[in-house]
Amino acid sequence: MPRRLRIALTCAATMLAVSGCAMVPAAVAAPAATTISVVERDWHTDVCLRTVDADAQLLRLARGYDGSTFLCFGFGDRHYLISRERGPVTLLSALLPGDGAILLTILRDTPAAAFGAGNVVDLEVDAAGIERLRAFLNRTVQENEAGEPLGLGNGPYPGGLYFGATARYNGFYTCNTWTTDALREAGIPMHGPVLFAEGVMRQVRELAAARQAAPAADSPAP
Repeated sequence: MPRRLRIALTCAATMLAVSGCAMVPAAVAAPAATTISVVERDWHTDVCLRTVDADAQLLRLARGYDGSTFLCFGFGDRHYLISRERGPVTLLSALLPGDGAILLTILRDTPAAAFGAGNVVDLEVDAAGIERLRAFLNRTVQENEAGEPLGLGNGPYPGGLYFGATARYNGFYTCNTWTTDALREAGIPMHGPVLFAEGVMRQVRELAAARQAAPAADSPAP
């Protein structure tokens, strides 16, 4: 191919690419509407949302607990949680597929005050993200024949309640896998299947640190 023709075709292709890119609007991040919290409890993780961000379907889970400020949700093996047995047989049975349970922890204070600031990471989410998270949490709570949440009794401490979960627990879908799914629904970019709390917390801490550093990087130099 003659050199001039090759140059002309290259320039034309470049111009088409540039003009095509120019026609696509740049993606703009939606403004943050609220924050959610990710809580580490040893090997277990929870997702907390503000009570003011909960809808009526979620608020019915906390009936009788007026004045709450946060609702924290966690997932686990139903037999392991409800029986409160911690023997080797119970631990091994939790690796097999079985019914799941939701542990709701109702807080009057912040997650940081309840669980320790070092065990909590706050993340900003936009309006669409919090709406998807609400829908996910509502889907994950099992209902009885009357359409009411399937209560399984009180949790291990005041302000804790157990409910049936629609998801099933097994060694490859743990409490931390469930937390990761909840965060993805909220628009938090989580990578890979996550089985352990350390995998959840490492990712959310890195995301929180990156988002805190971003405004500093964008601000003009003095």
